[in-house]
Amino acid sequence: MRKKIVAGVSLALIAGLALSGCSARGNSDGSGSGSGSSSTIKKGDLIGVALPAKTSQNWVLAGAAFKKSIEKAGFKADIQYANAGSPVPDQQSQISGMVTKGAKAVIIGAADGSQLGSQVKAAKSAGATVIAWDRNILNTENVDYYVAFNNFKVGQLQAQALLKGLGEKKGDKPYNVEIFAGSPDDANATVFFNGAMDVLQPKIDDGTIKVVSGQTSFQKVATQGWLAQKAQSRMTDLLAQYYTGDTELDGVLSPNDTLARAILTATKAAGKDNPVVTGQDSETASIPLIMQGTQYSTIYKNTTDEAQAAIDLVSDLADGKKPKTVSDKNNDNGKKIVPTVELTPVLVTKDNAVEAYSNDETLEALAKKG
Repeated sequence: MRKKIVAGVSLALIAGLALSGCSARGNSDGSGSGSGSSSTIKKGDLIGVALPAKTSQNWVLAGAAFKKSIEKAGFKADIQYANAGSPVPDQQSQISGMVTKGAKAVIIGAADGSQLGSQVKAAKSAGATVIAWDRNILNTENVDYYVAFNNFKVGQLQAQALLKGLGEKKGDKPYNVEIFAGSPDDANATVFFNGAMDVLQPKIDDGTIKVVSGQTSFQKVATQGWLAQKAQSRMTDLLAQYYTGDTELDGVLSPNDTLARAILTATKAAGKDNPVVTGQDSETASIPLIMQGTQYSTIYKNTTDEAQAAIDLVSDLADGKKPKTVSDKNNDNGKKIVPTVELTPVLVTKDNAVEAYSNDETLEALAKKG
């Protein structure tokens, strides 16, 4: 198990009634007000954790992190993963089962945050506290809390790293760049994208960056299912269509490490070597690439810290304490701004990798190995 690196958790209290205006929207799923939780949680209660399929290293790590945190805090754990072949119906069934078993809190890393309205409504009706974890649950007021890293900031950091890397590695501007985003069924994907475009759009407008394909909308650049093969295929097609001859590809905004490696596979096959490519998640397969200068950057979001933050929230509720949360428009789920425990992401490049991973034995060793 990885050791924890201390992540900054925003502790500003949510401004009391400020949420009421955001929660007064129309309600297509027939849910109630959903503001706060009526659940009474006590030590020894069952805590359900519903996670998506094990499609990335961080999801695999999450289950073990939750089990350790829940048991250490004095609760019982029911941790389940969705099946990759049918993640949405599988997760819907698992959440319903947790409620039937009497779970007093249900922590959900949504496979698709837009398709859980009925399940979280049932959980709330049964008196459970509903906590969205890592990904928001959309278009329902029946979510009590959201625990996540600041995902808009993630996108901003990725874009800033891309610009910095272009300046370091490519010299004179303008730079030819392509943009990739995550899966449309992941609520975080649009937040990452919006954060990145907050930084990149002014550079596109002033000519510093040229997106040769012209593909800059989320719909055009999204990668369904976060699947590496889809990113590799799209990158291959872009190179064949727009980067023939002497046209250079200077950089690629990649939203995570899995897609970054797929993009790099495509660029290498096409003979377009050494573009500046961003990432996210600090996957062990990408750390050597960063230290070698093949992948420029990643984002470190410590899974253990994120799981612990969710269980700390549950423990606060069990102790009768008001959880410390923030109100952020980027955590608007379509019905309300969900009170959020927000952790701070860390940008990692070759220059700061050893320091960034100093409390993570596995990643630190990889960074030192180079």
